[in-house]
Amino acid sequence: MRFIVVTGMSGGGKATAMKMLEDVGYYCVDNLPVPLMPTFGALLASPGNEIQKVAVGLDVRSVKTFGDIRKVLKELEDQNLSYEVLFMDASDETLIRRYKETRRKHPIEVESGALADSIHKERQILKDIRQRADYVFDTSSLLTRDLKSELERIFVKSEDYNSLMVSIVSFGFKHGLPTDADLVFDVRFLPNPFYIEELKHKTGLDQEVADYVLSFPEAEAFLEKLSDMLTFLIPNYVKEGKYRLVVGIGCTGGKHRSVTLAGKLYERLKNGANYGLTLVHRDIERSR
Repeated sequence: MRFIVVTGMSGGGKATAMKMLEDVGYYCVDNLPVPLMPTFGALLASPGNEIQKVAVGLDVRSVKTFGDIRKVLKELEDQNLSYEVLFMDASDETLIRRYKETRRKHPIEVESGALADSIHKERQILKDIRQRADYVFDTSSLLTRDLKSELERIFVKSEDYNSLMVSIVSFGFKHGLPTDADLVFDVRFLPNPFYIEELKHKTGLDQEVADYVLSFPEAEAFLEKLSDMLTFLIPNYVKEGKYRLVVGIGCTGGKHRSVTLAGKLYERLKNGANYGLTLVHRDIERSR
C-alpha cells in the first residue's frame, strides 16, 4: 500500500495536489484531524483492507493538534505503516498574492493582523515536517499542468524524485526583472526581430521568428554554453538541498529572442532530466 501525507503552506497548492491524486486513483481524505491519524492508519493496516493508494491532507487549522504531528507519525511507524510526506510550498510573495486574489482569510490569526506575520508563524509551525518531507514542491512559478505531470511521474509511474524544480522564464527587460529569478541572462546582444516588418507582430513561438533568431551563430553558441553551465550547476544545487531554481532569459520586450532561446534551452534540458522542469513565457502576450 502507498500512503501519502499531504501538507504544506496554506495557499501552497495542497488542495490542488489532493484533487490530482484523487484523479489518478488515490483514496483521499482531506483535513483529517491529526490525532485521528493513528486510528485511520490502523484501519488501513487491518486485514481485508482493499485500499492500496491513500492520500491524507493535513493543515494547520488546528494549531494545537498539529503540534503533535511528530508523535503521530511515530505511531504510524510503530504500526509498521510506511508513509511518504508531500509538502506543498510557495514563496511568501506568491502566498500573499494568492490570498489577496482570493480574498480568503489565513487560518492562523496573529496579533498584528498582518498576512505576512501569519505566513511567518505558519512556516515556524511547519518547519519540522518540511524538513522530514520526502517531496517538496514549490508552486510559486509552477503551472497546474506541470504540477500534474510531476505528481503522475512520482505517484503513478513511481519514477525517481529530485527535490529541485527548475523554471525557465522568458521575459522583457522593459517590463522588469522576474522578482524570483536566481539566474538572469540577457540576450539583447542578438539582432531584434521587432525591426523586421514581417516578424514584428509574431513571437518566438512562430517558426519564422525562431529561424531568424537561431540563424545567428551567436545564438547557438549561447545555448551551448548555457546548457553546459546549467548541466554543471544543477547537480550541485541538488546536493546543497535547493528546492527551486528560476532561470530568467530576457530580451527587450520578452516576445521574440528570449522566447525562442528559452524554448530551445528547455528542449535541451528536458531530455534525461531527473528533476522538475517548467517553461514560462511571462511577457509574450504583452502589447498584443
